[in-house]
Amino acid sequence: MKIGLVRHFKVTRGYPTQKWITPSEFDQWLKEYEESDVEESEVDFGGIEWQRCYVSTIRRAEYTAEKIYTGQLIKTDDLREIPVYPFFKRNIKLPVLFYPLFVRAAWFFNHKSQLERRTDVEKRISKILDRIIEENDENALIVSHGGLMIFMRKELIKRGFKGPKLRRPENAKLYLYERGDYPNVDKN
Repeated sequence: MKIGLVRHFKVTRGYPTQKWITPSEFDQWLKEYEESDVEESEVDFGGIEWQRCYVSTIRRAEYTAEKIYTGQLIKTDDLREIPVYPFFKRNIKLPVLFYPLFVRAAWFFNHKSQLERRTDVEKRISKILDRIIEENDENALIVSHGGLMIFMRKELIKRGFKGPKLRRPENAKLYLYERGDYPNVDKN
């Protein structure tokens, strides 16, 4: 069985152009990012045929899946991106790069400001992978989001799959995981 992870097409809304922004400006940027269009690109499947395609219900992932997969899409909230919420509201300007770091740290350490805890995300991933693997041994494509893919990879490795490391998943790139003993495939 092969499981392919693909991060959605690149979002056209880039990072804020100002070097320093307030929490409310960061919130506005997050909203714009969520509603942004994407840049279509080719995905190289290396000749692999996918029998099923599971996709996040967030529009940028759905759009990507519609363009790269010709069969029926299995849409699920279990593949949605990990939600981020700024945990401070003071009207002070901070460097743009601090916001993603602070928000991810708050999420990682289960800060009360984050609506979905890390353990909840891990359970969500485990649940959808159980479903995918139990349905049958056909090759399954998953179109989702970068943050979630890092945790999916970790869970796949626990379940005996082998495949590439994921530091920061690229948009529209296939990351292939296979069950079994395959040479030249990273175990970590």
